[in-house]
Amino acid sequence: MTTANEDAQEDAQSTVAVGGRGPVGAIRRGWARFDAEHHGIAEFIMFFIVCNAVTVLQLVLMPVFKWLFGLTPLVATSFQVLPVGHNFDGSAYYVFDYAAGAIGTTDAAGIAGGGGLAYFLAVELTMAIAQVINFITQRKVTFKSTGSVWKAAAWYVLAYVIITIGAAALQGLYKAPLYRWCINVMGGGAGATAADLITMIINCTLSFWVFYPIMKLIFKQQ
Repeated sequence: MTTANEDAQEDAQSTVAVGGRGPVGAIRRGWARFDAEHHGIAEFIMFFIVCNAVTVLQLVLMPVFKWLFGLTPLVATSFQVLPVGHNFDGSAYYVFDYAAGAIGTTDAAGIAGGGGLAYFLAVELTMAIAQVINFITQRKVTFKSTGSVWKAAAWYVLAYVIITIGAAALQGLYKAPLYRWCINVMGGGAGATAADLITMIINCTLSFWVFYPIMKLIFKQQ
């Protein structure tokens, strides 16, 4: 027959096992109950939180990488590949359209600079780092997957490539007018930075809505 003191000790041990003492433990226990009762909603909320954290990381990394690559001759190296039709002015429309020259400048022929290979690398390196972190965190924390990590990674990379191409093609529609407007309104430095942030937010939003159903499929529990 247990005493009241022993019962209290058992309750305390159970509390620590479930989530720990204090406010943090209470939050963990509350979240565990909510997850058990509304798993789908809890999963989406956690996915949303992780995605927003990754978005903040991208907003920090993008200006840093852009500045670093901007110090190299790669700014003067054009990166325009995968032509698909023409713009309204008759010029070729590229899926990846990064004309040589710094953004906000024009060359002797009046062609606006698109950041060149430097800007392309800054964008892609930022997104690659963010997606690696996103993959690991979503798999372990959000979906608690126990399936094959290599199979999931292969599907994730394929989805990432498709999303990257789609986002790049879409960027060809808004990149030039967005940067032009921001620079005209806020000036060169602040305007370019604001346009960078808006571009990253658009890319992150696309990734958010496309990746969620994909992750539901590839992150399995065995």
